[in-house]
Amino acid sequence: MLTITQDLYDRIVAHARADHPDEACGVIAGPEGSDRPERFIPMLNAARSPTFYEFDSTDLLRLYREMDDRDEEPVVIYHSHTATEAYPSRTDLTYANEPGAHYVLVSTADTDDAGPFQFRSYRIVDGQVTEEEVRVVPAYGES
Repeated sequence: MLTITQDLYDRIVAHARADHPDEACGVIAGPEGSDRPERFIPMLNAARSPTFYEFDSTDLLRLYREMDDRDEEPVVIYHSHTATEAYPSRTDLTYANEPGAHYVLVSTADTDDAGPFQFRSYRIVDGQVTEEEVRVVPAYGES
């Protein structure tokens, strides 16, 4: 199960809506071994595409060095789908190389500024996709 604060949830959705019609992407880092998303890091979709996302390699290297310096890891890796449901595509599976991460997808297909939208989380290990429950809390330690 992914437990995430309302603030982080809202920030992911806002990023997906702001970048629409292109796919949005980013990371939420957290302390190593904690499985607790804390630091929101929106990234630029280097592909600038409505059907594909790609992290800029220089930005990604900088991010991983920064997380290493801060004893963090990518707890959530998120992106949006602008024309399809919030389910990993074959391309998404190819790029899913963090077995410990929660892969969050937000679908902005058929939405306007008020919604509705899909927000779903998956574990992706060795190409196997497992959907997991998402629990949104006001703050960590609160239900």
